[in-house]
Amino acid sequence: MGSDRTRTALAALLLAASTAGVAAWPDSPRLLVACGLVGLLAAAFGWAALSRLAHRPAPLPPDPPPVPQPNLDAALEHAPLALWRLVAGHAPLALNAAARRLIAPGRAVEPAALLALLDAQPGRRVVTLPTEHGQERAVLAVSALTVQGQAWRLAALAPIESELETETLVAWRQLVQVLTHEIMNSLTPIASLAASAPALLEAGEHEELQAALAALARRAAHLQGFVERYRSVSQPPAPTLVDTPLQPLLQAVQRLVSPAWEAAGGSVVVTVAPETLALRTDAAQLEQVLINLAQNALQACAGRPSPQLTVDARLSRGARLRLTVADNGPGVAPGLEQRIFTPFFTTREGGSGVGLAVVRQLVHGLGGTVRHAKRPGGGACFVVTF
Repeated sequence: MGSDRTRTALAALLLAASTAGVAAWPDSPRLLVACGLVGLLAAAFGWAALSRLAHRPAPLPPDPPPVPQPNLDAALEHAPLALWRLVAGHAPLALNAAARRLIAPGRAVEPAALLALLDAQPGRRVVTLPTEHGQERAVLAVSALTVQGQAWRLAALAPIESELETETLVAWRQLVQVLTHEIMNSLTPIASLAASAPALLEAGEHEELQAALAALARRAAHLQGFVERYRSVSQPPAPTLVDTPLQPLLQAVQRLVSPAWEAAGGSVVVTVAPETLALRTDAAQLEQVLINLAQNALQACAGRPSPQLTVDARLSRGARLRLTVADNGPGVAPGLEQRIFTPFFTTREGGSGVGLAVVRQLVHGLGGTVRHAKRPGGGACFVVTF
């Protein structure tokens, strides 16, 4: 590139010199011809050099500095999950420090028993680890993969005992608060009326005494009903699992709940994709789950124009069945998403607070999970996954 630039500059100088010669000797034909020839040669020479410069590719920018690659071995070594590699015919191989700590002295009482837990089929489950601190629960996830033609299983173990204890304490605290509130609402007037009854009897105020006894009976009946509701939450019936087509089941639920929604000026829309979708479940209990969710949604949509309930069943990623029940009501108030499944917790005047608690119990018994999900367009949305 530098030589072409030099040739271009030299050609420009010769062209300038020939032009100056023409101006200096206008009366000499021989000199004019010589200057013209020099100018033509200089122009051709310069044009060739300029053409090469124009077609020469632009210089490439300098290569960026190399980005340091992460040290995967170090990342694996310090991963928070205990990881093992399992190959048929070989003992489980600990892949990181967390795995080695679990089977080290002072942690596992029976390392062989712990390693035996790893020999499980692919999937996720909660297991119990025998440790020197007692029985501890952990989540075991096993994945199957093929590496260079060899079948492997990768096992990941995450102890969750501390987290479960914390969540259990929080759940019990919330439940005790609700139970205490409900029981005291009945016991306080019962105690007050029982204390005033002897005085009313001695004073001969029979009408007031009869009113007090009637109030006692009402509060006792309310307390009895509360205990029955508690029994329905704490002792769900055992499910009977059979292969159940979902479209007829959801259409039956639609026929049951549509009259109440239509009376409120709304509608119920059911979608099953594909139409042949089926689930091994207890049809009666799954119906009860959907009916409870539909009733909760209708109560939440009270007073709203054109309330709508949508029930959608389809396969999600991982070939899992996803049942979505959504409405266009006000939705769950921020901060209450985790409390709405607590038994007897309710924000509705006169509500029992057992609907969603029963839903969670039944879904859990059927082998699924139920979660509240935020809906982009507003309203409440509950996702049941099997």
